[in-house]
Amino acid sequence: MTPLVTAAVLLAAVTHAGWNAIAHRITDKLVGFTLISGGGLVIGLALAPFVAFPAAGAWPYLLASAAIHLAYYLLLMTSFRLGDFGQAYPIARGTAPLVVTVLAAVFAHEVPDGWAAAGVVVSCAGLTGVALWGLRGQRPDWAAIGAALATGLTIAAYTVVDGLGVRASGSSLGYIAWLMAVQGSLVPAYALWRWRGRTGAVLRPAAGLGLFGAVLSVAAYALVLWAQTRAELAPVAALRETSIIVGAAIGAVFFKERFGAPRIAAAALVVVGIGLMLHTG
Repeated sequence: MTPLVTAAVLLAAVTHAGWNAIAHRITDKLVGFTLISGGGLVIGLALAPFVAFPAAGAWPYLLASAAIHLAYYLLLMTSFRLGDFGQAYPIARGTAPLVVTVLAAVFAHEVPDGWAAAGVVVSCAGLTGVALWGLRGQRPDWAAIGAALATGLTIAAYTVVDGLGVRASGSSLGYIAWLMAVQGSLVPAYALWRWRGRTGAVLRPAAGLGLFGAVLSVAAYALVLWAQTRAELAPVAALRETSIIVGAAIGAVFFKERFGAPRIAAAALVVVGIGLMLHTG
């Protein structure tokens, strides 16, 4: 991974944690995800005329990704409704990198070398530490934990599907534009049906915050897709999940959730893991 790719993925981690915090902040989760995914739809349609149309070979991946993203949104809404942000977000994101490593080896024939594999494992250990610290002193809420774990599996699935799709598309911008356009229509379509005749009134109070979340969401994933065309999937996935550290900090600052020394130690493990993934010799 080059310094430019690394910087892009780290920026994606920050923006990703930001839009997830916004989604958690909006009390009605359907409102939040309707605004975020609907905003992504608008951005995708606005970009589409100015970018290359994805190659035919990318469309099966793009459509599969849209379906997986729908499951991801539903599970993420559930995990945010059931659990604290500082707990649900780390568990959801922390389960993905190891699964991506296995799926990438099977479907993309990307078997990491010793340094990269060690980096993924060490980073995952740190990410798991951040997640487990969210449970300290509490009785585990297994429904919330189960929803967050299931969310992590959907993250791993769409990461690999989109990694293969964007490489087949011929244009990372074209792929992200049409992915946002397709997947962004699903949640708003359900919301329009559910809120028949009162959609505007329901969405208006959170519109500004939700649409800002949409901009962050599209930017975060566009950066990741671009990175996946220039580096292997597993290290990109592990590096992206440093958003957990940002998410834990957001939880501490804005949601008054504890950060603490164990999370600082876990963050240090993540940094060590990143160093191993970037080792070149």
